[in-house]
Amino acid sequence: MAELTDIPSDFIRAELDEFVEREDERAELIDFYAAVAPHLLEISASIISGRNHDADRLTLEALAGGTPALEVMDGGLIAGMALVGIKFRENFIFVPEVLACARAMKAGMVHIDPILSASGIEPLARVIMGTVKGDLHDIGKNLCIMLLRGAGFEVIDLGVDISADDFIGAVEEHSASLVGMSALLTTTMPNMGHTIEAFIDADLRDDVKIMVGGAPVTPEFAEEMGADAYGDNAVECVEVAKRLAGVGR
Repeated sequence: MAELTDIPSDFIRAELDEFVEREDERAELIDFYAAVAPHLLEISASIISGRNHDADRLTLEALAGGTPALEVMDGGLIAGMALVGIKFRENFIFVPEVLACARAMKAGMVHIDPILSASGIEPLARVIMGTVKGDLHDIGKNLCIMLLRGAGFEVIDLGVDISADDFIGAVEEHSASLVGMSALLTTTMPNMGHTIEAFIDADLRDDVKIMVGGAPVTPEFAEEMGADAYGDNAVECVEVAKRLAGVGR
């Protein structure tokens, strides 16, 4: 088992030491970061700090230096977002900071995505995401999408005010196995249930796993509506999606 001092980055060591309090999580991350090359941890630090220009430059440098794209993504970009996710979950940072970190990650992924696409690497799963009919809120949904894409999912973003028919059409068009629905208004929450009923009526319910979330949504409501899972925040959304897709960390 690695020690905190084995991590070859002062910044990452300090962040982990200050913000990761769960012992199991702490031990897992120490082992993970201790095995990552220093130049990739520089990318992680740029993600955690929300420095998109540095993330862009460092990602290009790593790729130009011969580091495989998957290694850059896992050891640099995703490794950085792992700490961001924990800090967000524990309320050390909030939505504006997470958005800055997500922008930094996106700046790096711009260079990674074409390489992965050209190499034929399959995504973990294909996810349809949208805000339900009558609701125009999308900040939480967009955060989930950024983190899902960074974690290796292919995400089709339908946007806001999405009808049940639109969700069903997207699943059929893209052969997606996961659907994510969000709502911020109590008045639009029932449309999650209506959409799930529409999947049942279309004889497609057994073909997809459905996850729901949003400020007024609760685990009890999700269960009542017939959803497969509930996520409290963007970080949990990724964990839920991985569980539903049957893939590991």
